[in-house]
Amino acid sequence: MKKILLGLVAVAVVAAGGYFGFDFYAQRRVTRDVEAAFEQVRTAGAKASHGKITFDVKSRTLTISDIATESGTQSPINVRIASLTMTGLGQTDAGRISADNITFNDVEIGATGPTPTIAILTYKAPRITVKDYSGPAGLPQLPASSSIFELYRFAFTQLASINASSVTAPTLTGTMTFSAAADVGDGAGGEFAYSGLAIENMKNGKIGTNKIDKVAFTINSQAAGKALKTTGDLANMVATDIDVGAMAAIFDPAKANDDRDYRVQGHVSAGPYVITTTTTPHLNMRIDGMTIDDVRVNPSKMQLPALLAMVPPPGSPPPSPAQARELLEKVAGLYSGASIGNAELHGLSVETPKGPLKLASMRFNFEHGKIGELAVEGLDGNAPNGPFKVGRFALKSLDVASFIRLSAQFAAQKPSPEQALTLFPLIEGVEIKGVTSPYKATGKPVNIDVFSLDWGQFVGTIPSKLRLVAKMAAPLDAADPQQQALVAAGIDRMAVDADLGAVWTEASRSFALEPVKLDMAGLLNTSAKVTLANVPREAFSTSAAESLGAAAQIEAGTIELTVHDLGVIDLAIAQYARTQNVSRDEARNAVLSTIKAQGQAVSGGSADVTALVTAISQFIETPGQTLVIKLTPRAKAPALQLIQLLKTDPQSALAQFRIEASTGL
Repeated sequence: MKKILLGLVAVAVVAAGGYFGFDFYAQRRVTRDVEAAFEQVRTAGAKASHGKITFDVKSRTLTISDIATESGTQSPINVRIASLTMTGLGQTDAGRISADNITFNDVEIGATGPTPTIAILTYKAPRITVKDYSGPAGLPQLPASSSIFELYRFAFTQLASINASSVTAPTLTGTMTFSAAADVGDGAGGEFAYSGLAIENMKNGKIGTNKIDKVAFTINSQAAGKALKTTGDLANMVATDIDVGAMAAIFDPAKANDDRDYRVQGHVSAGPYVITTTTTPHLNMRIDGMTIDDVRVNPSKMQLPALLAMVPPPGSPPPSPAQARELLEKVAGLYSGASIGNAELHGLSVETPKGPLKLASMRFNFEHGKIGELAVEGLDGNAPNGPFKVGRFALKSLDVASFIRLSAQFAAQKPSPEQALTLFPLIEGVEIKGVTSPYKATGKPVNIDVFSLDWGQFVGTIPSKLRLVAKMAAPLDAADPQQQALVAAGIDRMAVDADLGAVWTEASRSFALEPVKLDMAGLLNTSAKVTLANVPREAFSTSAAESLGAAAQIEAGTIELTVHDLGVIDLAIAQYARTQNVSRDEARNAVLSTIKAQGQAVSGGSADVTALVTAISQFIETPGQTLVIKLTPRAKAPALQLIQLLKTDPQSALAQFRIEASTGL
């Protein structure tokens, strides 16, 4: 038994010695590997140092204290970490390591001159924790420049190489000092603080979720020689389905010819967002929430590296017209390379000296430099004469990138009228609904139920298709001489409902004004259709000579008109009676006599013209009638010649048409 016990003791001693020997060996090996990693950074021209290194074999825990790195650039980037602890350390292959848990304590990052307007930028985080980490075994090589462009590219590239189930930072604070180029006063700068940062499910260059509970900032500057303090608070930021590799591609010059669309992120939401300033008057703005969905980028269209390379440094002379045009072309490319499935802001309120300004929502989508629709809804505010409301205002199909490109062409000189027309196709319509606004100081409102104007089917820069829908009402002004007749008739408010359309069909070379509907409440209801034939494409030319030459080929088509009297005839007769100081019956008879005399003068014995005059007379004689007139060309009739003929020989002009006219209730 004694021998057995002694044998067991001997085995234990040997085992213990072997363990501590291995522990010592592992400690030295880890120290050597860490030193090699830091030496790699120093070899690249940067500074890198560290303090004590410890490694526990049993728990596979590595601790490095007092880490400090500094890029070897003229404007250095500094990174300091009080201690780095990696638990459950392992090595998946020669180039990557893994860890169950990584903790960074007292992290500080500083950059000098990251942008032309920021002199110093620093970030501080008391603790950053990473779980289930897998990433490169060596320390990353710091960027060769301290520009904000290089910083972003460096950060996105590193993030794309890391896998982790979560990265959290309870707090992160920062400060920035503006440069003289910012022109916001000496010593101007700001502070910002993040809380509740959490990144989840990082794998293969993608992030499942990124959350920030709150961001608060304070900026101190000067405006017009007066101190200005701006504070802001943004809460509940959540981004999902983030592709870090796609973000890195934007900043990678090697991707300059990559014409693929990269989906950067799926969904972003944030809010509320509050901003206040100490300006006079004070600004107090709040946004309840914001969302952005399906953000995509195209590196070859954006050309971000080339754009940033063209931005002149502070103190440079103004760019020449050629340089300005080239820069604007690059900016247009930046917009062309971006796409947003949908972006929405809701619950905007701004305190103004005249009272609060509120906006229920604003939304738009964006596809390769073109806004499909920009809509503003639920706008409430105060005008000098009282409150106003806008239910909806929308711009349809706004081409932002093309607008910037055209602006580049006009950078050196004012555009000619023909050149200005090239701006027309950049927007395809406007819509306004639910507007209520005070009319002067009357206390009565102007109402716009709907105003919709659409155009398209462009021939060059001229639209060949147009549609206007309008329904609105406004009070009449008794002080306006042109409205006094209506006011005298007891009409104190005018309501108009209109629907007007025009379209050219290239295949048939036909042009039609249809529909043409106008309803003036209490006065009349009318509709019409006008067609033209043999309308060539050249009629829409911006060249006056070419357009006039093409106009000579246009032929008159069918003209149809329907008018229903709702009181306009009696109103006109009453006004005529007042001006002539006669009774209404006498006024009506005088008008009928005039129509009969003019009809006889132009009829030339034509039965069609006689029928037309008779129908018009009956329409005026009996209130509430409906007048229907249809003119059909008897043969091909050049429209311009007919217009001239109407001025000189109305009888011959009317003889070119078969005329149908009738009245009825």
